[in-house]
Parts: sequence; C-alpha cells; structure tokens
Amino acid sequence: MSTTIPPVGSVAWFDLTVPNADEVRDFYAAVVGWSASDVDMGGYADYTMYREGAEDPVAGVCHARGVNAGLPPQWLMYVIVDDLDQSMARCTELGGQVIAGPKPMGITARYCVVQDPAGAVVGLISYRREDGD
Repeated sequence: MSTTIPPVGSVAWFDLTVPNADEVRDFYAAVVGWSASDVDMGGYADYTMYREGAEDPVAGVCHARGVNAGLPPQWLMYVIVDDLDQSMARCTELGGQVIAGPKPMGITARYCVVQDPAGAVVGLISYRREDGD
C-alpha cells in the first residue's frame, strides 16, 4: 500500500457505510470485481476493497456501527485539508454543519464528516505530516 500523502485538496479515500456491510462487500465483488480484506474493528470486521490484482486499496465498505455509527449510507469521499479544526470552523461559519467527528484515524490522521449548506456531505481528513504539521 502506498504511504505517500496526496496534497491538500486531493480526494484521499472513498467509504461506504451501511448496516449490511457483508452483503454490500459481496455485491461490489460481483458487480465491479473488487476483492476485500478484513479490517478488525474489535468484534467485527469492516472491509478494504481492492481492484483485481492491485496492492493499493480503492475504497472501504463499513458497518454502520462503532466509530461509523450515524454516517449516511452513501459513497462518501474524503478530501485532505491542512487543518481539520480550521476547516470545521469555516464549515459552520459558512452555513454548513459538522455531522460526525472529529475522530482519530489510526495514529496519523483525524477526520470528520460535514454537510454543506445544500445538504451534501463530504469527509474531511488531515494527516500529521513528517515536519510535525
């Protein structure tokens, strides 16, 4: 898997959070040819999805529970931001709302899900950079 962090403003990831992640994992395996690997969530597994023969993942399929409880059941893209707290503040100042998070993502990132003034949702993610940012 690639460890290079894309630049700020890039789409970093796609996730789908649903109550029936096992069934949806199998759906995408059959429909688009993805394979899956388990991600231990402490008592259950979510899934990282891969293109056939690829080492880098393309998306995640997650259960709507634990840290993912309350996320909307739709494909959600995560955009890289420089400062998550600043982006969340600007979101609310401009008429949006933070609907989930902020939450840690491993030891190197934090994320949240925001809703824009039109009602669309997007994930925001910030990474701890090598230089400490």
